[in-house]
Amino acid sequence: MLTMTQTAAEAVKQIVARVPQAEDGGVRIRDTGTDTGFELSVTPDPQPHDTVVVTDGARVFLDERAASALDDRVLDAELAADGAVRFALGTQS
Repeated sequence: MLTMTQTAAEAVKQIVARVPQAEDGGVRIRDTGTDTGFELSVTPDPQPHDTVVVTDGARVFLDERAASALDDRVLDAELAADGAVRFALGTQS
């Protein structure tokens, strides 16, 4: 199952906090099925078949294809001083 670093968890919480309608929600990762890869969005709740990953209160919702594709991955993030977030995927050790 996908795991999150502490930095990624903090980034997810910061992003979700910026969207009033998703106050207790999370970041949803959807496999687009195209060469562009994955799509991230902020949503108040997971979809019925989503896998939910929780780290320190940060919630990430994975659609079925994303959950399968990211099963052995770690979600990490880089936080910039201006509030920008850059996510990266690594391999679990």
